[in-house]
Amino acid sequence: MDFDQLTLSQAAADLRTGTVTSTALTTEALARAKTNADLNAFVTLDEAGALDAAAAFDAKGDRAQPLGGVPVVIKDNIEVAGLPCSAGTPALKRYVPKVDAPVVARLRAAGAIIIGKTSMHELAFGISGYNTAFKTGAEFGVRNAYDRALIAGGSSSGTGAAIGARIVAGGLGTDTGGSVRVPAALNGCASLRPTIGRYPQQGIAPISHTRDTAGPMAATMADVALLDRVIAGGDALAAADLKQVRIGIVKTMLTNLDADTEAAFRAAIAQMKVHGIGIVEVEMPQLAELNGRVGFPVALYEAYDDMVSYLKHTGTGLTIEALAKDIASPDVKGTYDGLVIPRKLPGPGGTLVDAKPIYDAAIKTARPVLQALYSDTFSGNRLDAIAFPTTPRVAIASNPDSSSLENFGLFIQNTDPGSNAGIPGIQIPIAFGASSRLPIGIELDGPAGSDRRLLAIGMALDDVFGRLPPPR
Repeated sequence: MDFDQLTLSQAAADLRTGTVTSTALTTEALARAKTNADLNAFVTLDEAGALDAAAAFDAKGDRAQPLGGVPVVIKDNIEVAGLPCSAGTPALKRYVPKVDAPVVARLRAAGAIIIGKTSMHELAFGISGYNTAFKTGAEFGVRNAYDRALIAGGSSSGTGAAIGARIVAGGLGTDTGGSVRVPAALNGCASLRPTIGRYPQQGIAPISHTRDTAGPMAATMADVALLDRVIAGGDALAAADLKQVRIGIVKTMLTNLDADTEAAFRAAIAQMKVHGIGIVEVEMPQLAELNGRVGFPVALYEAYDDMVSYLKHTGTGLTIEALAKDIASPDVKGTYDGLVIPRKLPGPGGTLVDAKPIYDAAIKTARPVLQALYSDTFSGNRLDAIAFPTTPRVAIASNPDSSSLENFGLFIQNTDPGSNAGIPGIQIPIAFGASSRLPIGIELDGPAGSDRRLLAIGMALDDVFGRLPPPR
């Protein structure tokens, strides 16, 4: 078996026919995790638990289960019974939940073997994955599967790196403003940010109930669709007929691109046209301005109450102030101490202003207008989706500077608006950069509730773009 080419779908099929055992797959995944310790991809590796579960499946497991015996990983802000759930922060290092989060319970019920919890940007507040609270390699920060000197993206950094490095073929992350799509793009894997509310959100350390969602990440779009079916239900999907697909391009989402990303995106659009997809240019006036009125005001205001509620749920007795005191990463510490705890937002001339009125305006006025802009764009232009480069740049150097506010804003430039509107988006790997030789991704955002349609389109695009070769 060529583990570098293995997908969740192929692994499940081989396990059903008895071509391979769960113990063999799980042993190989654990060995690869240890060999790649310098990725800093894992906070916890559950070798004994995973091998016991694999042996139990081999002995008397249900071969009909959609993920029967297949090894997967879970981001460390999603609760897995019996394993620490740190959310990437020191204060929660010893919190061990007694039950699985519902999204995890559904994977387990489908037969998945959880090999460990993946590292992340601290408290999910960032795009770099440069977290100074945990490390298994020589340097801090989750490292890119294709170049250890570079960021893996965030905040679902470890899941993206583990899939890109061919440790496993799939797992779960979470996404508030780009956190399953950014690391998937930078590590050459596929992902879905589902429509808000599609997946249960209980048992997950939060930022914002308006914006947060768990999201599947995997080797291919077909694998992402398999994970989605396990979590959300529904029949198996067939790939879409690309000749029946119509996609919009928004010119304002093509700014700040590096040369590799621009060239790869234009080549991808040309390939899509060749395969019969209708491509149209569309306008989305005030998209960036509306998004700015929603994004940070909602996330930073809701982060306080949502975390207070979550800490009560943990039964640890931790207060939000105690949590904040122990934050290790300077960027996250600054955000918590300067904005989340005092409930402030940046104002004009370097001032701080009360967050509540700005939050209320975001929820009551700006977000509905943003949602209407998307809805009108999709319906008025008869679009299945809009397409754009998932990140404007390829992966950058991994160091404290990678967590700057400027880099944060740059890397969520295109992923954040759809997040704030609550609509679904898929990330698909399309190419290596011509000069950087680093993964580049394209995102398709669709109307609210169109998750399965997007996944079907993504499955068809798997055949157009193919899977990126593994890291050397």
